[in-house]
Amino acid sequence: MSGFFPSRTMSIYMGRMFLTRTFAILAALVIILQALDLLSESGKILAVQGNGSDQVWRYVGLRIPQIVSTFLPFSVLLGTILTLITMNANSEVVALKASGLSTHQVLAPLMVTALGVAIVSFAFNERIVARATGTLEQWKKVEYGPLPIDRGDRSNVWVRDGDNLMQVTQVRGKGDAVQLHGIKIYERTGRRLRSVVIADHGVRDGEGWRIGNARRFDVNTGQTATVGSLHVANDIRPDQFTLQQVDAESLPFTQLKEAIDDLKLAGRPTKALEGSLWHKLSGPLSAILMPLLGAVAAFGIARSGKLFVRAVIGMALGFLYFVADNFALSMGNLGAYPPFLAAWAPFLLFAMIGELVLLRTEE
Repeated sequence: MSGFFPSRTMSIYMGRMFLTRTFAILAALVIILQALDLLSESGKILAVQGNGSDQVWRYVGLRIPQIVSTFLPFSVLLGTILTLITMNANSEVVALKASGLSTHQVLAPLMVTALGVAIVSFAFNERIVARATGTLEQWKKVEYGPLPIDRGDRSNVWVRDGDNLMQVTQVRGKGDAVQLHGIKIYERTGRRLRSVVIADHGVRDGEGWRIGNARRFDVNTGQTATVGSLHVANDIRPDQFTLQQVDAESLPFTQLKEAIDDLKLAGRPTKALEGSLWHKLSGPLSAILMPLLGAVAAFGIARSGKLFVRAVIGMALGFLYFVADNFALSMGNLGAYPPFLAAWAPFLLFAMIGELVLLRTEE
């Protein structure tokens, strides 16, 4: 296997050059994009009474992981092209080819290094980006005000039962062990409100729910009567209280898969979430494609005057991949593409395109 790579010294040299350029470009992109983003958001943050520089820096800390995750593949592409252009201009690629190495062998150190970047990217997304995204989305919902403490409970949940509406102040537990607290049932005929049933708590009871210490307020008479324990809402399942809208970007891979399994058991549509689940794998792995797509900048005579053109072609191939990837993922969210195809089709397509370009270059 070691014969597939250049010498150890050359492989380390290429890998170090590639990583240096990739993360230098990434750092520049993060600084510029974060500064531009902060110009639009800092006013909203500071408009909240009590917010100051600490909250601005908190926003920066939550936003930077998102920017890094989004633009790391772009940085890998540009880092690849800069590395290969430099080696081509210094005739290092010519020397490697003259020693009997194929184009695949020349690119092998970059491919292995890109695989390491992909693994680090996946771990970074799982451990940091998902949490930062979830926290930032919650903070935006309260318009950068104080965040409520999240204990895993659901609050202010509304569920429809035929014409009736059921509001629960707090939901605890999962499955048949769900407990409801602060219950209001708006009993209606069509759109006309007849009465409101108020109860302190409720638990699962057979096909429906058993609520205790219930009172019924009659709209027509304006009187409240104590009705004690009632069996209500036979058509409401436990998951309707516990399964809220799932944000795929805010959940790591394992938690998102568990949420998808729960939604499937509840009969909810999951195609868009399944596409996002597969994309959590194909997204970081796109780093491996970048040396393949940018390889067109490595081969050819530098003094021919076409080095810049080949670099532009490499960038165009890389950016076309990102366009195709976003388009396929959008089509998957709309249900036009199967989830697996939406996540992996661009990756496989451009892997074949990159390999074709490389083989033509070899010839």
